[in-house]
Amino acid sequence: MTLAIFDLDNTLLAGDSDHAWGEFLVEEGIVDAEEYRKANDRFYQEYLNGELDILHYLGFALQPLAKHGMEDLLAWREHFMEKKVRPMLQDKAFELLEKHRSEGHTLMIITATNRFVTEPIAELLGIEHLIATDPELVNGRYTGQVAGVPSFQDGKVTRLNDWLASQSETLEGAWFYSDSHNDVPLLKQVANPVAVDPDPTLEKLALEKGWKVMSLRD
Repeated sequence: MTLAIFDLDNTLLAGDSDHAWGEFLVEEGIVDAEEYRKANDRFYQEYLNGELDILHYLGFALQPLAKHGMEDLLAWREHFMEKKVRPMLQDKAFELLEKHRSEGHTLMIITATNRFVTEPIAELLGIEHLIATDPELVNGRYTGQVAGVPSFQDGKVTRLNDWLASQSETLEGAWFYSDSHNDVPLLKQVANPVAVDPDPTLEKLALEKGWKVMSLRD
């Protein structure tokens, strides 16, 4: 099996689904608008700066899941997909995915954004394998805690290695596409690292290392 692995936010999507979910919660009046937006924007800037404390952030981001029942959450998520996610879809991303499918590659998304937000996005993109940060679920309700290792920075490598071991597979010939310098640990692990619409830090490193740089923006 040859893996074609993709980061999700600002790579396959022309935007960040995690931040957009926070904006959606604010716009729908589900959370306190001023307080939540301020924190959501601050955490997103810390992510862009490479300064994000992932556990601190998740303590904030997973609270709305814990405060509401699954029926409401699923209804809100369906509306979120239409309002926020579909406008982020990119024709060139679908073309890239189809190129890898036609070459017989196994497609995977690996993202720091939580599984509740990203699972329907992976389904929409037709990607079977998803490694995402897993919110803890007990008796059908989210607890606000994280289950296992968040798939962020080195955690992406850890989670991917666990998956490979469970499948008795390797990274031989693998591809990984990402926009973010937070993904450098995993980009360094694959034979074919690709910087997609990269942030300035990743673009500089990609040019230094001779990694491919490309754009999916329509």
